[in-house]
Amino acid sequence: MANPGGGAICNGNLHKHEKQSDGSPSGNCVKNGIVKEAQQNGRPHFYKPIVESFEEAPLHVMVFTYLGYGLGTLFGYLRDFLRSCGLEKCNAAIEREEQKDFVPLYQNFENFYTRNLYMRIRDNWNRPICSAPGSRFDVMERVSDDYNWTFRFTGRIIKDVINMGSYNFLGLAASYDESMRTVKDVLEDYGLGVASTRHEMGTLDKHEELENLVAKFLNVEAAMVFGMGFATNSMNIPALVGKGCLILSDELNHASLVLGARLSGATIRIFKHNNMQSLEKLLRDAVIYGQPRIRRAWKKILILVEGIYSMEGSIVDLPQIVALKKKYKAYLYIDEAHSIGSVGPTGRGVVEFFGLDPRDVDVLMGTFTKSFGAAGGYIAGRKDLVDYLRVHSHSAVYATSMSPPVAEQIIRSMKFIMGLDGTTQGLQRVRQLAKNTRYFRQRLNEMGFIIYGNEESPVIPLLLYMPAKVAAFARHLLNRKIGVVVVGFPATPLAEARARFCVSAAHTREMLDTVLENLDEMGDLLQLKYSRHRKSTRPELYDETSFELED
Repeated sequence: MANPGGGAICNGNLHKHEKQSDGSPSGNCVKNGIVKEAQQNGRPHFYKPIVESFEEAPLHVMVFTYLGYGLGTLFGYLRDFLRSCGLEKCNAAIEREEQKDFVPLYQNFENFYTRNLYMRIRDNWNRPICSAPGSRFDVMERVSDDYNWTFRFTGRIIKDVINMGSYNFLGLAASYDESMRTVKDVLEDYGLGVASTRHEMGTLDKHEELENLVAKFLNVEAAMVFGMGFATNSMNIPALVGKGCLILSDELNHASLVLGARLSGATIRIFKHNNMQSLEKLLRDAVIYGQPRIRRAWKKILILVEGIYSMEGSIVDLPQIVALKKKYKAYLYIDEAHSIGSVGPTGRGVVEFFGLDPRDVDVLMGTFTKSFGAAGGYIAGRKDLVDYLRVHSHSAVYATSMSPPVAEQIIRSMKFIMGLDGTTQGLQRVRQLAKNTRYFRQRLNEMGFIIYGNEESPVIPLLLYMPAKVAAFARHLLNRKIGVVVVGFPATPLAEARARFCVSAAHTREMLDTVLENLDEMGDLLQLKYSRHRKSTRPELYDETSFELED
């Protein structure tokens, strides 16, 4: 799978060498802020500079954040004491009295955070939606009579809530209309379920049509689709690497990548997020020293990264990673769950975003759950890779095949993006998403909020920090008919709780302005405008202007 070709880095940016038709070298180098043209496969490409923000919070904000968690912890211990004395009812799961001499099924302290901190603000998660997740949706109102241990529905529906939380990047997850007639026809002809695996009687003509279309969309030799996005990572990585192999994983990788790496049995080493110095040090040590103790060479070295990191909103520095993987003869696996369909001039993900050749990435993975408004995932690349996975992938051998109507929805959406439906509406949506993303990010910056990530990423984290403000932020916005996702520990670092906005092409300028107006008011009410335009110290080695690699 690896390409033995070389690459170099100029002042921290990719300098990619190619041969022209006359045999003379042609290259591309981003240097001193100037992007030079590269000739690749007869087409000019321009590597975009990485423009990302990870601003540091003021000192007093961090002090009050940790103080808030500290007070919450102290009151948690007090309430646990009252429960043990029988002075307060315990609604949490406990071991039965007749099993008191058994080995505990779970450790009580492991649920301390859930029992005493999360439960106070639990009403901000798992809200039941009763409509399609379009630019607006309907929410079922619920209340709690026992401090969020249980909920009951009031029977009231909160109508037309602006949806700023769903991964509906291109607006293709919508209510039924005539454009979905093909999905309805497939449902009538094939039914809902396949009731078999791909290896047995579960491979339909719709699956083969979809796989051919995915390969064409990504400009690769072959592709294979799976019924579940999470399992696409967790069940296929163990088929690619095993004992005696080395996985180099970005520290912010998704749980599905982490689980797949652990299940593989390979040795795992973590590099700092998007940090090429950290990654190259691990690659160099792996090549020089080999496996621990025996010092034999690693059977494979696999680099695991994501296209867009869903909690940080950052985009992988793909040109430099490709250069490093070529230099050290490693393999590259990229998860484009959030980036496919949402970035790139025609929505083909980060490979197109940076103008790279798809053959530079050994394993292309993505999901259909975001931009395509469906379910499932894919693995794409060389034909021999895909043929190998058809035989060895646990997800292909043991899992039920993708539902036919879901496959048709993906086919319909992909043709729409590619323009194979005879219109340019798909391309217009990709461009509208990019326009909405830049507008929303720019306005939030101007208001003084701290937001993370790449300026082109439609995933926009807004930092809230303090646990009490997390709850107040989500509750107040829902009262204003704006639905947001708030995220805290353990999904984020303890002191970096945030709201995560997902911009969609279906959002109109009026919707975004309404949200921004309310965010401006909320920022003043809750004092959330922390920005002082200082760079964060958390990505320790982000400044790599003097970093160079030699051929």
